Amino acid sequence: MAGSGSSEVRTPIFSGENYEFWRIRMTMIFKAHGLWKLVEKGISTSDPKKKKAEGSSEEEVDEKTAAAYMQDAMALGIIQTVVSYQIFPRIANAETTKMAWNLLYGEYHGGDQVRSVKLQNLRREFEYARMRGVEALSGYLTRLNDLINQMKTFGELLSNERLVQKVLISLSKPYDPICLVIENTKSLETMELQEVVAILKSQEQRFDLYNVDTIERAFASLSVSSKGQQNRGNSQSSGPKSQKNWNSTGKPWDSKGKSQQNNPAPNHRFSSSQPANQEAVKPQCRVCSKCHFGECRYKGKPKCYNCDRFGHLARECTVGKTTQKANCANQVEVSGNCSMLTVQLRMSK
Repeated sequence: MAGSGSSEVRTPIFSGENYEFWRIRMTMIFKAHGLWKLVEKGISTSDPKKKKAEGSSEEEVDEKTAAAYMQDAMALGIIQTVVSYQIFPRIANAETTKMAWNLLYGEYHGGDQVRSVKLQNLRREFEYARMRGVEALSGYLTRLNDLINQMKTFGELLSNERLVQKVLISLSKPYDPICLVIENTKSLETMELQEVVAILKSQEQRFDLYNVDTIERAFASLSVSSKGQQNRGNSQSSGPKSQKNWNSTGKPWDSKGKSQQNNPAPNHRFSSSQPANQEAVKPQCRVCSKCHFGECRYKGKPKCYNCDRFGHLARECTVGKTTQKANCANQVEVSGNCSMLTVQLRMSK
């Protein structure tokens, strides 16, 4: 049993599900190691007297019996190793391999009634199986193949024509054109399932290539549009310096450009239209409500609601107070002149 360790590692642990698949794999493992006879028929319990009559000595009989018990213990140990902790109590009291094997077979393989119910559920699941909209073709075929194999373990064999028909009528809508071509150009009675699968997989590859091309075109158009917007933004921001009234630090630029300094006599025909174009390009400031670039120099300064100027509050404003002082001074001067004139007239009389 030198190779039994590797077989035990590759054998899945039976936890109560998919017993039929587990049973098939364990059968092949026992046959590969020459232990299947012990699992199927158990230890031979022939009469020792009969063995002696046949010419075998008592020592030879004891050696053969001991070897048989050793092999049976080895097979029983394999079964105990490949079951989960939840299943192990069911076979813990089994003294031979055949006893443990029959316990699992009777509980999970089930009788005729139980097998009939399970097979009916598999048939229903097979009939209602459909390819989901976002499911890949390979994933759906794997899921359908699992149902077919489970039905085989219960004795249900499906014909090749039935499998081909099931695949063609259960695919999603994008495969309708290729399914229609297969149905109209091929004979479903003689066509193999592998041929249908190969045609469908080639169609799936075409879908993948189309999706890749669509994504690449979308990214290409997105990059072109972003570059165009960036170029338009650069062209607008790279205008003549005379259009900028403010720099990045918030200080005003020279209102006259270099061209205006070199040519002090501008053309009056375009002087009226140039400021309008500049105002159309400049954004409106939220602080001073004027159109200019850069940070506003009045940002953070208080605004007077009396004179609409920045730098002081209304209670500190001197515009109205200056006017009132001037009026009072004028009134005082006029009243003083009138009083002096009255005194002069009295003295002349």
